[in-house]
Amino acid sequence: MEQWSRENLDRLAQATSADEVFEAALHASRALGFEYCAYGARLPVPLSRQRTFARNNYPEGWQHRYEEAGYLAQDPTVLHGLAHGTPVTWNDAVFEKAPLLWEEAQSFGLKVGWAQSLFGQQGTRGMLTLARSGEQIQPAELDAKEASMSCLANATHQAFSRVLAADLAGLPEQPLTPRQVDILKWSADGKTSSEIAEILGISINTVNFHVKNALVQLNAPNKMAAVVRAAMLGLLN
Repeated sequence: MEQWSRENLDRLAQATSADEVFEAALHASRALGFEYCAYGARLPVPLSRQRTFARNNYPEGWQHRYEEAGYLAQDPTVLHGLAHGTPVTWNDAVFEKAPLLWEEAQSFGLKVGWAQSLFGQQGTRGMLTLARSGEQIQPAELDAKEASMSCLANATHQAFSRVLAADLAGLPEQPLTPRQVDILKWSADGKTSSEIAEILGISINTVNFHVKNALVQLNAPNKMAAVVRAAMLGLLN
């Protein structure tokens, strides 16, 4: 698998667009014996209506059916991925609570699959799924390929995060300044503008100036929302 790793990880690292990343991931998955590849990510903000990003080459009919039936909310592989970073291999037991989804997926040729979720530094959760219509994944195949499959999942997540940086990770276009970070940290601790001004040895107007700029950069409606968003994105660490 050394040649597979060198060739396919290089392609992912050199990709400059979402299309190129997906094509590189699909090429790598086919080399591992899977005809289908799917990547999905759930963005950390906004909290009230979290957005998702997805790319796959599943049969078009299944893509429409999956969306129409709202299967994303009940897909056991997705639910597993939201809670765990360990891989999951499709089988009857995994889909026990979603039998109709499993039955319909198989009717579209999605009979065998493996998925692993990834947790990004900015709170972005992603998941790569490899699937096929043919032979079941036997223990020997899993032993031989799972390290490469996990490597592909991580590399794909990193590549998508890189090419879609601001949108996928939810990062502001301009980084917060050290002073903005300090003020938001103290705000997170419940300090008022006057208290922060005294702590930092600056005027209240200066505190409010930095808060106002942070709101614009974070696209937040108020200071509390800015603090939550910055914390979710790991900007206050």
